[in-house]
Amino acid sequence: MSYSISTLLTRNLQDVFGENDAARRRAAIDELWNEDGVFYDPKTGIHRGRDEIDRIAGAIKATHPDFQYQPIADPEELGNAGRVRWVAGRPGEPPAYAGTDFIIARDGRIPLMLTCVKLAGSWQPMLWCEAYCIAPLTAGLARRGAAG
Repeated sequence: MSYSISTLLTRNLQDVFGENDAARRRAAIDELWNEDGVFYDPKTGIHRGRDEIDRIAGAIKATHPDFQYQPIADPEELGNAGRVRWVAGRPGEPPAYAGTDFIIARDGRIPLMLTCVKLAGSWQPMLWCEAYCIAPLTAGLARRGAAG
């Protein structure tokens, strides 16, 4: 099945990184991600392939199983790429952190996702992370053909 960039972003946020049930999370990864997909997190590094993406998504969710991810704006699309900005926290409480997920889409699936997270009260502005962490990595991967 092939999905739009906006659908990939939204479902990945909720059904992969927001899912506590391991079987449902894995089914979503198999549906949304390319077999050789790459997930980059500035904190944990590069994770290659569905098995590794499943492992790290489960590990991330296990650190805060009661947190919910909520988009703060509609996903944005440009060509074969897109981003969604979101917040996470316990229902009924102020967000504990915010983030932006960036993807490259190919044939209606995700071959590449990059994420950037800002803790509440952190000195690190999100735009710094986007400009100095995500953009150069994306450009480098695109030059090597990893993005598409």
